[in-house]
Amino acid sequence: MKVGHQTYSWEMLGDEWRGSADDILNAVAAAGYAGVEFSNVMIGSYWDRPADFRRALDGRRLKLAAFAYAADDGFTDPARREADLAGVQKALELAAQFSVPLCLAGPSSPSGEAAEEKLLQAFQLYNEAARLGRKRGVVVAVHPHSHHTSLVLSAQQYDRLLEATEASGLMFNPDTGHIVRGGQKLLECFQRHRERIVHVHCKDVDAGGRWQPMGKGVCDFPRLFEWLGAQGYDGWLISEEESEIVRLDVSSAIAQNRAYFRSLGQ
Repeated sequence: MKVGHQTYSWEMLGDEWRGSADDILNAVAAAGYAGVEFSNVMIGSYWDRPADFRRALDGRRLKLAAFAYAADDGFTDPARREADLAGVQKALELAAQFSVPLCLAGPSSPSGEAAEEKLLQAFQLYNEAARLGRKRGVVVAVHPHSHHTSLVLSAQQYDRLLEATEASGLMFNPDTGHIVRGGQKLLECFQRHRERIVHVHCKDVDAGGRWQPMGKGVCDFPRLFEWLGAQGYDGWLISEEESEIVRLDVSSAIAQNRAYFRSLGQ
C-alpha cells in the first residue's frame, strides 16, 4: 500500500500557518512519503496551474494521491447548490488531469435544525458529483468526519449515507479517527463497507475523543492494515495528523507518523 500525507495538518493551524503549497510539498517529501493529498483550501494558485503543480510534484518525487474538496455549507444548503456544483466541477477538472480520486467532505452544518432536509440536499449533491465524475473518468468518494458540525457520525448514519448514494457510484473514503470518534468500531465499519472503499485516511484518537499521534491512541492500525492487505487493497494510506504536536512542529509530527507506518511494514 502507498503511504501519503494530507494537507489538513497545515490547514488546522489557521492564521498560524503562513507558508505555501511548496513548503508543504517540501515537508512531505522530507518526511519520506510517496504522495500527498491536497485540499482546495491549501492548494493555492496551483489549482489554476496544473502543469506547474505537476512539475512541483515531480521535482520532489511525489505523487498526487487524491484531491479533497469541501464547501463552507457542508453541501447542505439548497441556496448554495449551484455554487457547490461549480466547485465540484472545478475540483473534478484537477482530479481528472492527475487521474486521482476526488474526496468530498461529509455532510455538515453549524446548526442541527432541519437536519433531514440538509442531509437530503447533501445526498443529492454527492450523487450528482459521482455522475459528473463518471463522465470525466474520476472516482468520487465521500469522507464523513466527526467535527462538531457533522451530520453523519454513527454506524446507522454511515449506512444511510452510503445506501443513498450507491446507485450513482459514489465511493467511500473512510477515516480511522473520525470513525472511532463517532462511536463506531473501526474494523466493523471497514468490513461493512468494504466494497466501497477507494481511499483511506489514517489518524489516531484516544478513548476521550482527543486526537493523538498515530500509535498513541486506540485505533488498531496493525489489525486494520493486515485486514486491508488481505482484502487486496492497493490504494493509498493517507496520514492526517491533527494532534497538538502539530502546533509544536508540523514537520516533526508528520515525520513521526511516517516512521510509525514503517514500523508496521508500510
